[in-house]
Amino acid sequence: MNIPIQQLFSAHSPVRFEQLALDIFRYQATANKVYASFVKNLGIDIPAVRQIEQIPFLPIGFFKSHDVICDDAKPQIVFTSSGTTGMVQSRHLVTDVSLYERSYLAAFNHFYDDVSHYAILALLPSYQEREGSSLIYMTDDLIRRSNHTESGYFLYNQHDLYQTLQNLKALQIPTILLGVTYALLDFIEQYTVDFPELIVMETGGMKGRRKEMIRTELHQLLCKGFGVTAIHSEYGMTELLSQAYSKSDGIFRCPGWMKVLLRDTNDPLSLIEHGHTGGINVIDLANIHSCSFIATQDLGKLYPDDSFEVIGRFDNSDIRGCNLLVQ
Repeated sequence: MNIPIQQLFSAHSPVRFEQLALDIFRYQATANKVYASFVKNLGIDIPAVRQIEQIPFLPIGFFKSHDVICDDAKPQIVFTSSGTTGMVQSRHLVTDVSLYERSYLAAFNHFYDDVSHYAILALLPSYQEREGSSLIYMTDDLIRRSNHTESGYFLYNQHDLYQTLQNLKALQIPTILLGVTYALLDFIEQYTVDFPELIVMETGGMKGRRKEMIRTELHQLLCKGFGVTAIHSEYGMTELLSQAYSKSDGIFRCPGWMKVLLRDTNDPLSLIEHGHTGGINVIDLANIHSCSFIATQDLGKLYPDDSFEVIGRFDNSDIRGCNLLVQ
């Protein structure tokens, strides 16, 4: 692939983003055997694809049944999805993990600031208790890069987390609490925190531990429990190397090398306009060595400024590690 990697992670103009996406499509449509077969079976003439809207999106389920990788390269690391016992996991074979590192650090800096300015607290028990989590890989790195000794994981030691939050508030240290949804709820059932400056970022659903809740009700509970005015969220998944972030109201925004489009729920090869509900398709330019064009099992709405909202999942899809809150 001839695209200089340093060119990927910036705020691209629409024209430049489309050019990069088309270049990556032409590469992956030949170098990635799984994607190439998918494109061929659809009868798509690769040179005739001249707009983003013409690019086919690979159904995310292929990551469960195939090795989605370019040039038969040897993976440097394999990320796997979460799931209940007996569920087939997705496997993302990553040949260059530095692309993931550059992606999440650049996105974090864009949406928040240099991570060294923050204390990073992590309440991610369901992720810590398994191997291959891309979220844990990212969190490990963010904690290492934090300049604050209070940063770290809190598995089930809620009292220690409470004391740490109280100390950080007293010291006026900018703090981010990354937490899986059910663990955040477990915590506020035992402790109430009044920390208005705290950034609470929920990173996933209930993982079968609690009944699913509508987002507005959930965020009201979390705001009250932590004494904050808004709940932040991260939209990412095993099969991607980039994440979108929401700072309030469940409205997500992508970094400059990621874009969301919506497909017709009845015609997966057709895209739909803003304001309608559709299946979420993701373009992730960082996924240059696997597949940058993923048709997820999430349902969403897209807004004119390219922000988007996750409103549910397709019926009968398995519960996964990305944000699954139902509107």
